[in-house]
Amino acid sequence: MVLNLSFGTANGLHVSPILVLLQGELCDLSASLNPVAPDYKEYLRDAISTLNAYPDSRDATASLALAMGVDPELLVLTNGGSEAIALVANELGRGWADEFDFGLYRRHISELDKSGPCFVSNPHNPTGALLDRQLGAEVIDEAFYPIATGEWTRGDHLRGSYVLGSLTKLTALPGIRLGFVIAPNAKAARRIEAARPQWSVSGLAVAMMEVFMETLDLGAIAQAVGELRARLCGVLTDAGLGFESSSANFVYLPDAPGLGVALLRQGVLVRGCASFGRPNAVRIAVGSSGEIDLLQNALAGLA
Repeated sequence: MVLNLSFGTANGLHVSPILVLLQGELCDLSASLNPVAPDYKEYLRDAISTLNAYPDSRDATASLALAMGVDPELLVLTNGGSEAIALVANELGRGWADEFDFGLYRRHISELDKSGPCFVSNPHNPTGALLDRQLGAEVIDEAFYPIATGEWTRGDHLRGSYVLGSLTKLTALPGIRLGFVIAPNAKAARRIEAARPQWSVSGLAVAMMEVFMETLDLGAIAQAVGELRARLCGVLTDAGLGFESSSANFVYLPDAPGLGVALLRQGVLVRGCASFGRPNAVRIAVGSSGEIDLLQNALAGLA
């Protein structure tokens, strides 16, 4: 097939639009989703029957709160992690996020102010490093935390922080759009929920919550992803590529100019890091065993 890509957008490579001729399917290692997520196709077919009614997220909220071990009065479900970020940014009004972190923080903070509340990702996006236990922030995004650690949350809401999360990464279903905010107190949670658009969490997401809670084994996921990450790092080492140590389901290569475009020509898409202020870096998702094989073959083709 012929793929027309402009690298000035989502993957952040910022080169001219090019036409790429691919003989097979594109191997996408740019989106960092859980590579060992359960197959939810049959469950999704069953959940479609719920779409003829307006969604009620109360039972889904209680189910997730029970699994996480948090007070349900502190938990607000959102339309993906992006809505969680936007809602908390709107609640706080001003704040700060480092440019070398997930770009949606700075996009949604209405007034960038280094003296205001700080947004950070844990593990850090794009390096995959876990936040030191002694360090915290007013807003902590744990979108990849369960995959990295096998635990739902570090519990920073107990220290007065807003904690953000995303089940779309964990379930490898980005189209479901299911995230959450854990507020530091019930009053803040009620303000977040009042600001959330009515019915922003879809009926399909609500219907799938019980299934997710029954099928997601966080400990097994973290172990399996760790094994795949070790294999990915071995492939990168064999190719002579430098990378940083990661606890997440992605690996950061700080100095790899041109690698993204070269791999794309081999049929493998990776995440450019220009949007993080690092135009020569790439982030490579931990894929399935088969996807890592495809990356290995693509790197061999470059050599």
